[in-house]
Amino acid sequence: MLLAIDCGNTNTVFSVWDGTRFLATWRTSTEWQRTADQYFVWLATLMQHGGLDVEIDEVIVSSTVPRVVFNLRVMADRYYNTRPLVVGRPDCLLPAPPRVDEGTSVGPDRLVNSAGAFDRHGGDLIVVDFGTATTFDVVDVDGAYVGGVIAPGVNLSLEALHNAAAALPHVDITRPQRVVGTNTVACMQSGVFWGYVGLVREICARIQGERGHGMKVVATGGLAPLFQQAERLFDVFEDDLTMHGLTVIHKYNKENGTS
Repeated sequence: MLLAIDCGNTNTVFSVWDGTRFLATWRTSTEWQRTADQYFVWLATLMQHGGLDVEIDEVIVSSTVPRVVFNLRVMADRYYNTRPLVVGRPDCLLPAPPRVDEGTSVGPDRLVNSAGAFDRHGGDLIVVDFGTATTFDVVDVDGAYVGGVIAPGVNLSLEALHNAAAALPHVDITRPQRVVGTNTVACMQSGVFWGYVGLVREICARIQGERGHGMKVVATGGLAPLFQQAERLFDVFEDDLTMHGLTVIHKYNKENGTS
């Protein structure tokens, strides 16, 4: 049974994959101070509470927070007696290696999203991920990540606005009833919401213009459905794209004798 772990800047997601479907998924805040023992106790408690009696014998990890990887590797070794596959490490093969400037380090999350999106939708894609940062990944016809765009995330922008301007409150992102706000909260929500609608539309249009043809736009991340309400910004929304990408990469390594 495979344990897939996606560690982002804000949250870490654990999913159990039986080879055909995810049996369970749990989410916790990302804290680099958390030990291997704490991870295991938390995970084992949730598995027991959910009545999930399975034997984990394989682990794959994608992490944008390098300091977390060590304890996740210790957990896999100590409690599951397995050496985890870590996306981005030399021993982790990719179905299609990225084509970027020499010496460039590509975030594991972008490699995983590219693999997952290509597996489900083929090539020539733009993957928009609404995470701590809003990222745009360009996936070529063969599934290779060939570059992209990084913009501040929605919640990060709201936090920055609140922290930098003493008079502005903390607000939650939602679709405003009107573009022109008649109070401070409505003004902030309108600026962020419609600002990101414009950002997504413009960047996707410029990517397609630069490449000279139309491309399917795949969205993932918790806020994607909210922005899809405004206009048809994306062709498809994939809630589990990153976790699916981890299973794709794990399967590829297993078939090629590295896992």
